[in-house]
Amino acid sequence: MKALLFTSVLVPWLVAASARRSDQDSRLIPGSVPGRELNGYFTDHLKSRRARRALPLADEPDDGPIDQGGDASDLPTCLLCVCLTGSVYCEEVSPDMTSVPTLPKETAYLYARFNKIKKISTKDFDGIVTLKRIDLTGNMISEIEDGAFSKLTLLEELNLAENKLVKLPMLPAKLKSFNANYNLLKTKGVKANTFKKMTKLGNLYLADNQLEAVPQIPDGVRILHLQNNNITDVNVNTFCRANDTYYLRPSLSEVRMDGNPVVLSKYPDSFTCMKVLPVGRYR
Repeated sequence: MKALLFTSVLVPWLVAASARRSDQDSRLIPGSVPGRELNGYFTDHLKSRRARRALPLADEPDDGPIDQGGDASDLPTCLLCVCLTGSVYCEEVSPDMTSVPTLPKETAYLYARFNKIKKISTKDFDGIVTLKRIDLTGNMISEIEDGAFSKLTLLEELNLAENKLVKLPMLPAKLKSFNANYNLLKTKGVKANTFKKMTKLGNLYLADNQLEAVPQIPDGVRILHLQNNNITDVNVNTFCRANDTYYLRPSLSEVRMDGNPVVLSKYPDSFTCMKVLPVGRYR
C-alpha cells in the first residue's frame, strides 16, 4: 500500500519536472526548440558530419554491377578522401586517383600517397595559399609544370619520393624539407640554382636517382642524402669554396654518398669546411 502511494506521488512529480525543464530549455534562446528536439538536431547534425567525412565502404558487399572504369575525379573530394580541419588524406584511393583532387580552400596539409597521379599542373594548387605540407609519395608523377608550387609561399615540406620524375620544377624558397628519393633524376634535370636560394632548407633527400654530380647545396642544409646515384667525382667547390679557406659548414651534420662510383679519398681537400666526412666509399 505504501509503495503504491509513493509511486502515485512520484510519477506525476517527475512528469511535471520534465515539462518545466523543457520549458526552461525553450526559453534559453528566443526561437529555440524544446530540449528533446534540440538533442535530436545535434544527433542528426553529427551523423551528417560523419557521413560527409566517411570514406567509401569499398570492402562491403554490393549487389549492384561493378564498374571497372570508374575514376576518382567523379566523386566529391571529401567523400573520396578524409577531410579534417585543414588536412586532407587521400591515400590508396579506390577507384584510382589519377590527378590531384579539388582541395578545400583552407587546406594546410595534403597526404595523397600511393595513388596513380601522373602529372601536377599549375591549376592543381591554384588559390590554396594555406598549404604547408604536400606528400605525394608513391604515385606515377613524371611531369610537374614549373609554376605548380611557385605561389605556395607557406609551403615548408614537399615529398615527391617514389615517382617517375626526370626533372625538378621550380621550388618554393621557404621549403624546409624536400624529398625526391627514388625517382629518375639526372643532373641535367636539376637546374644549377634549383636549391641555391632556399635558405631555410634543412633536409634534402635525393637518394636512389641517376645524378652524375652533386647539385649546389644551400648553407643551411643539415641532412643531405645522395646515396645510390651515379656521382663519379667531387671538387673543392662541391661542399666548400676554393677561394675562401675560412669558409665553414657548421650545419651540415649528415652527408650520405654511399652507393656511388666516386672514391671519396681521392678528394681530401673537398671536405675541409665540413665537421663530418661524407658516408661513402674511400677505397
